[in-house]
Amino acid sequence: MAKTRAVFFCSACGFESARWLGRCPQCSAWNTFEERPREAARPIRSMRGPIVEPIPLRDVESAHHVRIATGMPEFDVVLGGGIVPGSVTLVGGPPGAGKSTLLLQIAARLQLAGPVLYVCGEESAAQVKLRAARLKLDSSLLLFPETDLHAVLDAAARIGPRAMIVDSIQTVRLPESESYAGSVGQVRDCTQALVEFSKRTGCATFIVGHVTKDGSIAGPRLLEHLVDTVLYFEGEVQGDYRILRAYKNRFGSIDEICVFSMHDDGLHDVANPSEIFLAGRDARPSGSCVVASILGSRPVLVEVQALVGESSFGTPRRLANNLDPARLAMIIAVLERRVGMMLGSHDIYASVAGGLRVSEPAADLGIALAIASSLRDRAVGADVVAYGELGLSGEVRAVSAASRRAAEAKRLGYGVHVSAERFPDIGSAIAEVLG
Repeated sequence: MAKTRAVFFCSACGFESARWLGRCPQCSAWNTFEERPREAARPIRSMRGPIVEPIPLRDVESAHHVRIATGMPEFDVVLGGGIVPGSVTLVGGPPGAGKSTLLLQIAARLQLAGPVLYVCGEESAAQVKLRAARLKLDSSLLLFPETDLHAVLDAAARIGPRAMIVDSIQTVRLPESESYAGSVGQVRDCTQALVEFSKRTGCATFIVGHVTKDGSIAGPRLLEHLVDTVLYFEGEVQGDYRILRAYKNRFGSIDEICVFSMHDDGLHDVANPSEIFLAGRDARPSGSCVVASILGSRPVLVEVQALVGESSFGTPRRLANNLDPARLAMIIAVLERRVGMMLGSHDIYASVAGGLRVSEPAADLGIALAIASSLRDRAVGADVVAYGELGLSGEVRAVSAASRRAAEAKRLGYGVHVSAERFPDIGSAIAEVLG
């Protein structure tokens, strides 16, 4: 009998090495290599019909997919207009974010038009029933408390569901694999089997993924490459609102977000996120400015806050929450060099209120105004909204979708627009707004 050889796998990306390494050469993660026995090569059985000869692009028939509406309009927008039959969607997020709650609500709506299979690997059928009762869902949803993926796929083949939900991918396993459930090999092989089943049958599949301590989805990075769409709950999960963002979408934009409000009967999508992110802003002191941002196809108004104070240590601190730290450092340098603000001995903290992350350059002007407002202790007007990109020479550059930003700001009562159309440089904008 041949001796079983052991190899080392990176638990972060799945990289394989013949010896233990302190740092993964593929994903640069430290202390992530785990020793596992090398599995015997298994014949790969393709689930798709073979293509005899290569086909010219002009001769390929166009695929016309009729998207499936979930009953949550905002969630459909994040998916690109609805669920594509045969697609595989990975939903990740920290514990308590509402992953299972959201998918249970969607499954209850989808089963009205056809069978939906809910694979509950983490919970028993009784526990899922308790959650459904709390959400006031009384449906004929098919529950399957099973962790053997072969049994799951066999049941799905018999039922022929229009959608299947696997909660979660870290709990299911393939019996022929010697590794434990949730390991790199099991997660990779199980996801590949689910993808092949979905493409072959046209069943839309949703996979729940756990997260690691650093906030990334547990398992190898290959998991995100295999699926069609990656949705992630971001922001604080202790409040009443949840933000769902698409990080990968083969059928739509990756910039769309969906805001949910958490109630006793489940998650409800919020049609106007701007009102949520600007709630309670009337009494804001200095160091606050409203920014008109574009998230996907919609304009959203958010509040940028800044706090500037004398540094108690030799090196001043620069902290950014829900903002790009490198972008913040560049804005501070522009204010020092082009406007003459003495910020070298000050601690600067900048944040976007509401838990939404803003990374587009159009927020530069609002961040600069918030920093200048905090430094001079002068509040920005309550009806002022800013949008514009800062150049290294201090000029204010025009941004895309300016008309849509202006229309959204006007609809919410913001009449003073600080943008490149009115101000050529950051110095004139600060002088006009703060005096």
